[in-house]
Amino acid sequence: MKSDIEIAQSIKIKPVAEIAQRLNISQDDLHMYGKYMAKLPLKLIDESKIKNKKLVLVTAITPTPAGEGKTTTSIGLAEGLNKIGVNTAVVLREPHLSDQYSVLKAVLREAVILRFCLCKI
Repeated sequence: MKSDIEIAQSIKIKPVAEIAQRLNISQDDLHMYGKYMAKLPLKLIDESKIKNKKLVLVTAITPTPAGEGKTTTSIGLAEGLNKIGVNTAVVLREPHLSDQYSVLKAVLREAVILRFCLCKI
């Protein structure tokens, strides 16, 4: 059986430009922060399309002894939903969400920084 570090090192992270292309986001709208992170303008949000969509916020969880917490739960949930045909994306804004309201205010003030980690869209 592979160790955690061997598993982590064997994974190839997809560039955010590839993920954006699959989401029909123009390269002109991407403000790249390296290969794996990008900032998107709020103009991409179409309020009429998101009215009937679902948003799942994973804001607090007690990590398991193995260290599985919010990030692992969020990515696992997205991968499971994708597996059954639900079009899903994960936004991991900060590794620790101590104050959800300040995060939501920040999202409204500026474009969202998306970090795609091992998530198939």
